[in-house]
Amino acid sequence: MPHAALSINVRGIKKSFQAINALDGLTLDFTSGRMHGVIGPEGAGKTTLMRIILKLLKPTEGCVEFKREGNPISFEDIRPDIAYMPQSQSLYPDLSIGEHLDFFRNLYGIPDELYTSRREELLKITRLTEFTSRPAGKLSGGMYKKLGLMCALLRSPKIMLLDEPTNGVDPISRREFWELLYILSDQNILIVVTTAYMDEAERCGHVHLLEKGRLVIEGSPRELLEAEKAKNFDELFLRRGAHD
Repeated sequence: MPHAALSINVRGIKKSFQAINALDGLTLDFTSGRMHGVIGPEGAGKTTLMRIILKLLKPTEGCVEFKREGNPISFEDIRPDIAYMPQSQSLYPDLSIGEHLDFFRNLYGIPDELYTSRREELLKITRLTEFTSRPAGKLSGGMYKKLGLMCALLRSPKIMLLDEPTNGVDPISRREFWELLYILSDQNILIVVTTAYMDEAERCGHVHLLEKGRLVIEGSPRELLEAEKAKNFDELFLRRGAHD
């Protein structure tokens, strides 16, 4: 059964750190069943945005609204359905892949029968079945990211917030990670991915391009490139960023 339609609405968010405006009046809409990419260089405000959505930071101005089937709901109501992958994951280097999954099963209180099927499904789609005994500290960068994603997915979230999940990962592992996200997107999960890699913008269903805490442009990647007559998002960002 498909998940109920969820949305996150960011309304006029401002966040200042002393004299620095990390976010400057940002308004965005994220909806279920679409891969949202928040794209921008370092200092664009991507991580600050994620932390405000998760109530880890309080905005200087503005608010974040959550809705289910168009009806407002509180963050407390939706919190159990949110999975978050921060930039720097805190996995345990001495625990194996299998031990990590067992740990998070216990943490989330997942019933045994559900855990068994979920574990097999996640190991299969991440192609990590034969590595379950390998410690996290001995995983490649790409495998480490996949393990973090599996731990976040164990409780079948309806919202995924991923902060630069492919940062520092080799090109092949980046491609494999995006393939995993496409599988999740097909399940009507609301996915928000932040990245500084402009080439990853074209992998998203809807792009929100940020610079210095402001929205530069947003829309579907193909439509944006065609409208701007740009070959890629590096060119589009340089053009629009310079104008804004």
